[in-house]
Amino acid sequence: MRDLVRAGAAGGVLMCGLAGMAAPAQAPGFAALKGLERGQWQLREASGTSRAICLGDPVSLFQQRHRGIECSRLVLENGPSRATVSYTCPGAGRGRTTITVETPRLVRIQSQGLEEGAPFDLDIEARKIGTCAAGN
Repeated sequence: MRDLVRAGAAGGVLMCGLAGMAAPAQAPGFAALKGLERGQWQLREASGTSRAICLGDPVSLFQQRHRGIECSRLVLENGPSRATVSYTCPGAGRGRTTITVETPRLVRIQSQGLEEGAPFDLDIEARKIGTCAAGN
């Protein structure tokens, strides 16, 4: 029982610590994301849809369908090459995302959840393609 309480308390501390993550300096809290290179990244979904982002804080990769929304997060896995987060966005939905780091310039993102009541299932390859344009 004591171990269960300790595990719950550790999860609560991690969840609270993640809620305010915004600066790239805080990303090292995730062992897998620590070495990711900052800059221009191409995100390509299995469906063929792609978009480019200027990646500053790798933690932002967890919320592909709830970008820019304040959500609570719970860390489920924090390994050297893989991290999994479950998140809830009040009034907007929820998701569970696993990021697998293959190299500092290539990651796989798998995310499932609900966005405004509709289910989503994403399989994304994210690859660094260069530096960010000025002003991004």
